[in-house]
Amino acid sequence: MDISFGTDGWRAITDKEFTRANVERVTRAIGKYVADNFGFEKQILIGYDPRYKADEFSMLCAELLQNKGFDVLYSSRVVPTPVLAYNALDLNACAIMFTASHNPPEYLGMKFIPDYAGPATTDITDCIVSNLDKEFKGTGKPGILHKIDFAPKYKGHIRKIVDLNSIAHLKSKIIFDGLYSASIGYFDEILKENGIPFDSIHMFYDSEFGGGMPDPKPRFLKELMMKVKNAKNTVGLSNDGDADRFGVINEDGEYVSPNEVISILLKHFINKGMQGAVVKTVGSSLIIDKVAEKLGVPLMETAVGFKHVGEAMRKNKVIIGGEESGGLSIQGHIPEKDGILANLLILEAMASSGKSLKELQNEVYELSGCRFCTDRIDLKLDNREEIRTIIEKVKNLKSIAEHKVTSIDTKDGVKLMLGENAKILVRPSGTEPLLRIYFETDSLEKLEELKNFSPV
Repeated sequence: MDISFGTDGWRAITDKEFTRANVERVTRAIGKYVADNFGFEKQILIGYDPRYKADEFSMLCAELLQNKGFDVLYSSRVVPTPVLAYNALDLNACAIMFTASHNPPEYLGMKFIPDYAGPATTDITDCIVSNLDKEFKGTGKPGILHKIDFAPKYKGHIRKIVDLNSIAHLKSKIIFDGLYSASIGYFDEILKENGIPFDSIHMFYDSEFGGGMPDPKPRFLKELMMKVKNAKNTVGLSNDGDADRFGVINEDGEYVSPNEVISILLKHFINKGMQGAVVKTVGSSLIIDKVAEKLGVPLMETAVGFKHVGEAMRKNKVIIGGEESGGLSIQGHIPEKDGILANLLILEAMASSGKSLKELQNEVYELSGCRFCTDRIDLKLDNREEIRTIIEKVKNLKSIAEHKVTSIDTKDGVKLMLGENAKILVRPSGTEPLLRIYFETDSLEKLEELKNFSPV
């Protein structure tokens, strides 16, 4: 079968496409990439999330690479992606994470993390794919395989970049939804070890994720939202399957969008005196643009996918980088999404300001001048040629629903700006014949008007 790497690794259905044979193929391809570019002296770290057979397939990978001559550090337990990535940076090693992130339970995946500790860029994954089924000779002498707990070094780093002492004095209560995912035993342990009180739900690993999905979005956080709403002065926090994404619930039991979280944290870091730019994807909200402009912070925009955000963070002085799907990182950390860090930083912003999360939201609404409304429609098509035709058509539009097109951006699909407070983004899916159409404007009435737009 053909194997391709999307915006964050190779994913497939367990025991259907994600099989021992294909895991061995991808492992050899990654091993050849590491050997060709760094030599067999480069250590490889391997971790896995709670998914079905993630431990089994990850050990298969570890033993194969060990037999080829690599020294392998294998996680002694379920580990979040950002924890593994931080250790890769600390040890100047490469890493392989077995996860399908927020995908449905039947999926598993392999994510290659180079020694810079961020998502592999397209040139790297293209090289790995080109290595599939090529001959890969080892050293002729097996390496060493160590089992290791990657938590201590990560926790030590977190204590340096997050004011955990101020969070311990936070007046607001915390409910953590473990969501049966990899952040269990990490986020909650950081809170416990630093004297931060919290309540919790769904605090055990379940490869079926309680019959839902390990996706910290409102649809799968209903119980958390209800518990927060029924409590007083309480916020809710959660992470996805491998803890690189976050979900935040305010004191009214309402979901706080990642765009709002990024904006709140940008303002928080400016108040702390941090300098640099903010990086966002083309699919992220205009609220970030507006807040950055009011704060005098340079804005950088990338194609969709944190690998682009991470690359910009590695090459520039960046305060915070993030994307609309729930990933962010900050200056002084790794150029990889970290949902554990995001949750802690929201608590830090509340503690240092002495304000509720609702109050912090209102501050960024005031800075941006409005509350932006967003939505997305996925349009299934017959083939990719049809997608190309539609994209070309959208590029030539002069107006939509009586709104004049004021600018066009084509770094990822086509983004049409319709004045200062409205946009439509039309971009193809990276994995199937699908067009994703993003809408954003400053009122629900205008949003419904824009959603009548069809590029077909």
